[in-house]
Amino acid sequence: MATANEASEPSLKETYNEAKLRQTQLDSLDPRSSSYKDTLQSIIDNFERCRQLIRQLALFSPNEEVEDIATQDLQYLTVDYNLAEMKIKTYSEDRLSSLQASLALLESFLTQLDNYGLLDSSNHKLYERFLEQRHGFRIVSSSNPEEKRKIKITRFQEEKALKQKLEYLRGESQKINIDDDTIRNLYLAEIALSVNRTFSSLDMITQELDILSHMRQVPTQASPSIDQREPTRSDGYSERLDGPMTMAGLGKKGGPLLSSSGKPLQPFTLTDKRTQLQQGVFRSGHNLPTMSIDEYLEEERRRGGIIEGGGNANAAQPEPDEDNMDEVDAATMKARQWDEFVEANPKGAGNRLNRG
Repeated sequence: MATANEASEPSLKETYNEAKLRQTQLDSLDPRSSSYKDTLQSIIDNFERCRQLIRQLALFSPNEEVEDIATQDLQYLTVDYNLAEMKIKTYSEDRLSSLQASLALLESFLTQLDNYGLLDSSNHKLYERFLEQRHGFRIVSSSNPEEKRKIKITRFQEEKALKQKLEYLRGESQKINIDDDTIRNLYLAEIALSVNRTFSSLDMITQELDILSHMRQVPTQASPSIDQREPTRSDGYSERLDGPMTMAGLGKKGGPLLSSSGKPLQPFTLTDKRTQLQQGVFRSGHNLPTMSIDEYLEEERRRGGIIEGGGNANAAQPEPDEDNMDEVDAATMKARQWDEFVEANPKGAGNRLNRG
């Protein structure tokens, strides 16, 4: 005899319908709002309650065929899938646990469907590949771009066809005189669409788990100390701008200012702590230049970094002596030859821009 508490608890059908109703409401809520988080948690609680009731009622058995399942019970085959999808949407501090739980639920969903023979040949191959590559599963295993594109298009077309079939069956199920076969086909279409989306979720989960595992490994690696980041020479020289032997390293341990004989090893200024803090706060946000452009050019000229001269091509040419007819004739011929050359070779004639 059932107790009053047991009688007051909602049935599997009521709990499942409540979870599905809240799922439709979730899409209209802002993911950042508290109402979204509360609704999401309520859906998760309802689906977890559905799982408990399914086990208590022993609705499914590995010894059965899909024909042995009652039509109204077919819809409960998607409980694990729906619960996994809701857990994927949770972004708590323990994201890793949520993804691992979703991965286990999706595997349980596919395993149960495979036992009932509800996976077609292509999805069955994907399921077997997932079992072999749980931690590195990808829908597209090939590196060939053309094959990747072909597989993605095929799966997109399959999902589109399943959505159209499901929409049609949902419309038929709203009619007054509806037969059992239509309802059964409706639930089977929902299962097929869930299978198609499951492999996409598995692909996404394994990628995110791989990223999270690498992120968790980074803090465990010992960070090198300041002295280990940059090798120094025996004389204390370092490429670091804030090294102990530089002005930026003043005040840091390991930056000697005076030798053992009292000789200053580097320039320094005696200031109090307050002055140092003020300089650190009000200093420029970038490194200021230490010399002007003219000083830099002069230094480069001194070091030989600027090439000057290059002959007397740019020097002022002497004017021919007007009284010397030979020089005048030679200058005239030279100018005439230059004009003829310019006329025969217009500017830009040699630059054809690869046009032949």
